[in-house]
Amino acid sequence: MLNDSQKISPYLKTKSRKTLLHEKIIKYFFLFNGYIALLLLLMIFIFLFQEGIKAFDNLNVLDFLYSGTVSEEGSKEYLFQWYPTSEFSRFSLLPLIFGTLITAIPATLMSVVLGISVGIYLSEIASNRTREILKPFIELFTGIPTVILGFIMLVVGATLFNDFFHPVNRLNAFLASIGLSFIVIPIIASITEDALRSIPNEMRMASYALGATKWQTITRVIIPSAISGLSAAAILGFGRAVGETMIVLMATGNAAEIHLNIFRSVRTMTATIAAEMGEVSHESEHYYALFVIGIVLFSVTFILNLFAELVISRMKKKVGTDG
Repeated sequence: MLNDSQKISPYLKTKSRKTLLHEKIIKYFFLFNGYIALLLLLMIFIFLFQEGIKAFDNLNVLDFLYSGTVSEEGSKEYLFQWYPTSEFSRFSLLPLIFGTLITAIPATLMSVVLGISVGIYLSEIASNRTREILKPFIELFTGIPTVILGFIMLVVGATLFNDFFHPVNRLNAFLASIGLSFIVIPIIASITEDALRSIPNEMRMASYALGATKWQTITRVIIPSAISGLSAAAILGFGRAVGETMIVLMATGNAAEIHLNIFRSVRTMTATIAAEMGEVSHESEHYYALFVIGIVLFSVTFILNLFAELVISRMKKKVGTDG
């Protein structure tokens, strides 16, 4: 006669096979989606490269840095300008790169201070109830269409900023940086919170056991342990600011000039593509030059995101080893 264990065994084996089958299906489903995402990314790069490389049929690399011309006195001048539609076309990317950096860097600096502070508060100070209220509210900003933020900065922000500070240009790089910070802060805050909460709770308890206060534990134990995650948050925030289009298109003034004055108008790479691609003649030098901008922009954002991902992976391994 069969005992109870022998009666249950076939059922357990059947259940185990079904569980393994389901796990395999889920595993291959996500693996398939991962390869699809990688394939799409590769296709985007190939498309950009195929179109952008055609720009070098009539132009060379130096044409995207400066344009040489002869002045009235007979001396040779080097112009760092983006004027692709003029009689003497100029395709220097330097004004666009400077414009991108002069908006993205201040936005990232502001966002790092505020975003990390918010992340520390949510992770280490706020109660569970407060965290449940604040975190969805903060992450709500990532779902707001950036064209709405750009419109607010154009109509309301520019007027207030002009009345209080009287900048050189009503629409300028700093105004765009403020708009960019609204979409970068939630990213940095969310990653910061995740990085801090990944630190083993035993480290906090050990610090308290040695007589450290909450503030000392946060500043001398938790933050140094999560510095890789905070760095990755800053890098991802910078990449997001570099890749934003509508806010900088509407709030910068779109003057392709090289300067370091954040209160003057600038033009970014993303705004140039968005503003000119719809009106450019197909297969012209200008058309292919815009694809060169796309290649530069895609490469920069890809490298930033890849580097941040490597930093986060390193932090997770370190925390897992220490834990």
